[in-house]
Formats: sequence, C-alpha cells, structure tokens
Amino acid sequence: MAAIKIDRKISKYRVQKPGAEPAPAPAVTERTTSHGGKVIRLTEEVQRPEVLIGSTYKIKTPVSDHAMYVTINDIILNEGTEHEQRRPFEVFINSKNLDHYQWIVALTRIISAVFRKGGDVTFLVEELKAVFDPRGGYWQPGGKFMPSIIAELGHVIEKHLQTIGLLGHVELDEHQKKLVEEKRAEFEARAKQTDAFAKSHFPEGAQLCSKCSTAAVVMMDGCMTCLNCGDSKCG
Repeated sequence: MAAIKIDRKISKYRVQKPGAEPAPAPAVTERTTSHGGKVIRLTEEVQRPEVLIGSTYKIKTPVSDHAMYVTINDIILNEGTEHEQRRPFEVFINSKNLDHYQWIVALTRIISAVFRKGGDVTFLVEELKAVFDPRGGYWQPGGKFMPSIIAELGHVIEKHLQTIGLLGHVELDEHQKKLVEEKRAEFEARAKQTDAFAKSHFPEGAQLCSKCSTAAVVMMDGCMTCLNCGDSKCG
C-alpha cells in the first residue's frame, strides 16, 4: 500500500467499509474574522458528541420578574492537537416566564443551526444587538443601556465568543484612552468641588440658616428651626 501524505489538519474521520466507494474528505478552510478570531468552515455536517462543555449566563431584566439562563455548549475540534479549537455548537434558554416561550424556542433553534453550520458565526452578535424593543429598553446595573432582551442575548453571545477566542476584545487606541482619562480626571475634579456641599448630615431640602450659615433649617412644630445651632424663628 502506497503511503499517503496528509498536508492538512484532520478535523474528522470515519472508518471505510470494505467494498464501499471512498468518501471524499470534508473540505476545510480556515480564515480570520474582522475581529481577529479564527474560524473553520466545514462542508460536512459535524455530528453531536455525547458530551459537550459549556457555560451558563444569567440575564435578569427589570421588565420581567423571572431571570433567563442562557447555556451555550461548545464542541472541540482537533482535540489533543496543536490545531485544537473550541467552537459554539448549540444554545439553550431557560426561564420561568412562559410569555416568551415561543420566540425563545424559535430563536435557540435558529442560533443552534447557525452554530452547527460552521463558518463565521460572529455576525450573529451584531444582528442580535441591533434589535430594539418598541416598548423601550432598560438600564443594566452599572449604567449600560439595553435596547431589548434580544440585544442582551447578543451581548451574552459576544462575551462567550470572546471567552473561547473566536472574537477579539475591542480595545481603545492610545488617543482614545488618553481622551477618556482626561475626561475622567476633569469629572472627578468637578465632583470634588461639590463634595463639601453635597455631603450633609442634615435632612435633604434643609434651608440655609442666617445665623450659622449652614443648610440645616427645617420646619419643626410649626416653626423654622436650625438643627445645627438651634436658632428658631419662634424664639
């Protein structure tokens, strides 16, 4: 038997039965996404292994009483080799809120189908993040605005793709970093000037006392009384 040289990495294999025609090897192409992550495109469907590794992310929005739990399972290609790569394979969303059941099932099946198809799946991130709720979005803890629940799902997928190395982390250039630092220092300096007046031990809305010049005058027993020096209009 003549030796056959394999000049590309093996992504999948199967045993050829005696007498059967040799099956063509799956075409494998590798390229780099616009974000710097490497993707592999397969023309042959990849079968689901018995065990997959994954991560679960919690989404708690103010528009729903129940949280959503997003689980993304990954498949490992070329395991144990220098070309080992982890790719998303399927996604599940679990929630007690049955109001969203129909679109959750439809969306997870479509996203999972795109993951299994292979190729550059990073386009899903921008497509999902561009969905707006006609009733209005909401603010996350920390001050980040989310236009819809679907958009937050896009942020979750983006975070997962960055974790497994399929998407690169978008960083500011040196000019942008310098500008942000200058604006932050300017804001902190402005806030320091108001700290002496903003932090008060007296009730909010207290008026300025003409005797001790302290914002501590409040209405007590029908009379304006200073809580700092005790001065009272009633004597």
